[in-house]
Amino acid sequence: MTATAAQAGVAAVLAAVAIGELLFDRGVPGRAWLRRAPLAALALLGRRLGRLSPPVDLRARLAAAGAPLHMQPRDLMALKLGAVAASFLVLVPLAAALPGRLGWLALAAAPLGAFLAPDLWLVRRARARGAAMQRELPDLLDLLRVAIGGGLSIDRALAEVGQRHGGALAREWRVAALEIELGVPRAAALEALRRRCPLDGVMALVAALERGARHGTPLAGTLLDQAADARAARARRIREEAARAAPKIQLVVALALVPSVLLLVAAGLLGSLTLRF
Repeated sequence: MTATAAQAGVAAVLAAVAIGELLFDRGVPGRAWLRRAPLAALALLGRRLGRLSPPVDLRARLAAAGAPLHMQPRDLMALKLGAVAASFLVLVPLAAALPGRLGWLALAAAPLGAFLAPDLWLVRRARARGAAMQRELPDLLDLLRVAIGGGLSIDRALAEVGQRHGGALAREWRVAALEIELGVPRAAALEALRRRCPLDGVMALVAALERGARHGTPLAGTLLDQAADARAARARRIREEAARAAPKIQLVVALALVPSVLLLVAAGLLGSLTLRF
């Protein structure tokens, strides 16, 4: 296998992943149908072809990603199977035109990328959602501490804070409070909240709420400490991101700006030498 064929195979995988990213991307709010229609068509194709058993952790990964488009594990597996079939249908006419083994390599690499694209999308969505929740957590903990200190019960305090604060984490608190109000046991609702928000701060909060509800221990001091820890973690993460950004900036300078400056200097020297001779 030549280096050109290997590069073409990598390019085919990246192209399939990029197509998946375009289909799965959040997009413009008023154009949800632009991404739902292709997804529905691919999922329908996958269901017609067969059924794949979902991994045991797929439900947890969907919950961490916010259950996008209300997908169930079987829907995502059907989507993956449909994406593989669609990639074959698209690449079979194109593979015949590729030279040598490049066509076979594309036929092998593109379906693999199509199958993995939903998983990569879930990872990216869960990471972005977790980062947004981490930013919300300190303020929500302070509001929850004030609400509980004002005499509200744990369930009522979760509902009030969730209603008065926008964001993904506040929405999940509101959902948990609504489930408890509708008769779901508090332990089950808090466990579901833990699955939907797999953050260290949320897990610590759920443990504190369970202890407070079970033993009647005061929560004000615990929530104050958790809010301080969440702010410290956010500051530490910002410093780490700034430290990681410095090498990237240096790389851009080295690869883009320095060659451009050298080309300008070389052009000036060449022009002066031409005028001299």
